[in-house]
Amino acid sequence: MWWHYILVFFGSLLCDIVPFPFPPAFTVMVFFQIMFNLDVWSVILVGVSGSVLGRYILLLYAPLISDKYLKSSKNEDIQFLGEKMNENKWIGQLFILAYSLLPLPTTPLFLGAGISKMKPIYIIPAFIIGKFTSDAVALHVGKYASENFEKIIDHTFSWESVSSLLLSIALLFFLLFIDWRTLIQKRKFLLNFKIWK
Repeated sequence: MWWHYILVFFGSLLCDIVPFPFPPAFTVMVFFQIMFNLDVWSVILVGVSGSVLGRYILLLYAPLISDKYLKSSKNEDIQFLGEKMNENKWIGQLFILAYSLLPLPTTPLFLGAGISKMKPIYIIPAFIIGKFTSDAVALHVGKYASENFEKIIDHTFSWESVSSLLLSIALLFFLLFIDWRTLIQKRKFLLNFKIWK
């Protein structure tokens, strides 16, 4: 039924609109695809659309969060990092594409891009390509998952899922607490924990 696809859309959107590590949107897509026996390609198109809209909205409101909770010096530091990525747009696009293809959470990437006020045109197209590709693979693997459901449940708290969460937290830590301006300009590694207002 058509409303199953609405669940896929809003589930994917909710997973990718939040500014903190959350389960990846493809898990919602796989869940609904298996539960309602939906067409895989339709789920991919609808789910990726919801995911892209969620990340776009995150890009738009990330500066508001950073202005409210982070010191101006930290905001300027992350904006400096964004300016460095903007200097060579093709390398930035390739980085975003490669990052989106990996099974890594993209929340730190979009938070950093949003805080640094990167234009969506520099991040969304590469993200769409990477997201579509990686989610297509995940959804097709979903058939295997549905046939081996008990094994999947047993591995929910496996070292892979725990390490993915820890990596996401580490990436947020690096984004927020490394003094990027000092690292890039002076080649000196500094941590600054006094970033909150």
